[in-house]
Formats: sequence, C-alpha cells, structure tokens
Amino acid sequence: MADLNTLLERFHDLQRYLNIEAKRKEIQRLEEQAASPDFWNDRDRAQQVMSELSALRKQVEEYEKLAQRIQDVEELHEMVQEDPTLENEFQQELEAVDRMLSQLEIQATLSAPEDRSSAILSINPGAGGTESMDWAEMLLRMYLRWAEKRGYKTRILDLIPGEEAGIKHATVLVEGPYAYGYLKAERGVHRLVRISPFDANQRRHTSFTSVWVTPERPDIQVDINPRDLKIDTFRSSGPGGQHMQKNETAVRITHLPTGIVVTCQSERSQHQNKEVAMRILKARLYEYYKEQERKKLKEIEGEKSEIAWGHQIRSYVLHPYRLVKDHRTGVEVPQTERVLDGDIDVFIRAWLLQQAEQRAQKHSAPS
Repeated sequence: MADLNTLLERFHDLQRYLNIEAKRKEIQRLEEQAASPDFWNDRDRAQQVMSELSALRKQVEEYEKLAQRIQDVEELHEMVQEDPTLENEFQQELEAVDRMLSQLEIQATLSAPEDRSSAILSINPGAGGTESMDWAEMLLRMYLRWAEKRGYKTRILDLIPGEEAGIKHATVLVEGPYAYGYLKAERGVHRLVRISPFDANQRRHTSFTSVWVTPERPDIQVDINPRDLKIDTFRSSGPGGQHMQKNETAVRITHLPTGIVVTCQSERSQHQNKEVAMRILKARLYEYYKEQERKKLKEIEGEKSEIAWGHQIRSYVLHPYRLVKDHRTGVEVPQTERVLDGDIDVFIRAWLLQQAEQRAQKHSAPS
C-alpha cells in the first residue's frame, strides 16, 4: 500500500533531477527554431528537432499532471482527518498517483535505448572457496526471486555447481521490458559478512561475489572475426537429463582479443547452445566496447576512471548485526531476510535516481 509521506519524498526527488525549468527553456528555444522561415530547408534536422520538442513537451505535460494530482491527494488527506468515510477514496487516489509517479520515474531514469531490453545476468564468486560459492548461490536466488516478483521470465543459461556447496558460475537470462534498465544498478561486487555455516569454529567470514549485467538485444550489430574465436564443447554439468550428460552439447566461446568467455549449456543441442552463446558474446562485447569509449572519454575530461564491476557496491552484514548497505547511495535496510528474498527495489530505485540527478546536474552546468 502506498504511503503519502514516502510518495511526497519520491516526488521531491523527481523534481530535483528532472529539472523542469531547464526543459521549459529548451522547449522555448526549439519552438523559436521551428518558427524560423528556413527551418524545413534541412528536413532531417527539422524532424529531429520536432521529435525532441514533442518528447520534451510530453514529459513536462506529464509532470504537470502529476504535480496537480499530488496537490489533490494532499487536500484529500486533510479532508479525511475531518471525515473518515473518505478514507477509501483517499487510498484509491493515492494508489493512482503512486502508479503515475512510478511511470514518470521509469521514463526519466531509463531513457537509454538498451534500458528497455531483457538482461543477461552473470554471477561469479570471488576468492574464498566454498564460502564465496555459497554466497554466489544466495545472490542467484535473490535475483530469481526479484524477477519472479516483477513478473519477469528467467532462464538459466549456464550453471556450474560447486564441489561442496554453492555455485562456481551462473548466467541467467531475465526476460521482460526494462529488465536491463533495472538490473544494471546491480552491477558490481557484493560483500557478505556472516558466521560461516562451513566453519566448525563458528568464525566470522567475509565473502565477495561479482555481478555483471548486459542488455540482451537481438538487434545488436557487433563485428566478430571468426578467427578471433576459440570454441570448445563439453558435457553439460547442469540440469537437462541424461541426453545432455552423454553428449558434448555445452559450448564455451572465448573471444581471444578481449579474453571474454561465455558458456551455454541450457539447450538440448550443441547448435542451439552455440547460438545462445553467440548472442551472449555479442551483448558482452557491446558493453565492453561501450565501456572502453567511456573510459577514453573520462581520460580526455581528466576524470578518474573506475571499472564498474571492480569495486564493492553493497554490503550484506548478518553478524554481529543485521544490515544491508549500498555504498553508492547510502541506502540502508535492516531487514536482511527481505533483501535476500528479492526485495531490492529500494536500492535499484535510489541508484537510478542518483544517476539521473547527476546527469541533470551535468547538463545544466555552465560550459
């Protein structure tokens, strides 16, 4: 159930990074361009300007509608204090406003073309043996539960179990609109602190697992030279029955120039696994080349370069106290069981808002 105070906090966050006044000025500037007598001389440029103008007008219009509904629901809340029979109407309006706000948040924070894509999620334990592999399996369960709650379909493409417990590696396809847009917030190193269930002396252990997310886009165009690929086949170690165990259906592809390795063993035939593995490789290479471009741009601008997956983004402490803390946004949640059961939207949303606010500040800063 939506809460008015939380909803108002979210709306204020939205105001901060949407920068509506800057958008109104940009609309005015584009309208002046469109009014120029020679505006349509360059048809392609004119259509681009009109498209941008239409998108800006729509966003401002939706924001203004939301602001009015926020004001209405605040007034209705005051009326409920005098007339409790209006409580049901208030709750219905609150839920409607909550849906409007969520939609605008999505539009504002997930604007990149790949954000609408399904996601390929890879989980790899760090050093630490069984302890880290168990932590990797806990994270896999957390993301599968999150996807289930959101109505996304999941498909485990590759799963290598640990010798004693946990997993050595997992690759999961999360299918549904904006799956990548949300899950990209989870990219990085996740740290667990707990009393180890594998330590007879009941000592406290710290484990690390890295999570990598790429967009699953069939339309991605990436040039791959066949001579740059090393393709190995082997027997599947994952689920699939005796047929998959007796034949070398699993496929591992190594892209030699970058060292990127992808594996698929979820399908029944070697040909199908190779097709899926190539799709994953294209997605990984697409993100790899984008990351290289970002690093070059940072070097040109004199910024510190930071590898997104190479630093700790979140800590999950189960002993001596219970707390999950996101180190990028400062968001803390003491209900560790809920988080590990897939309740991670509070972290995802906070990171997306932070990114959108940083972009807005960068764009509004004087050049």
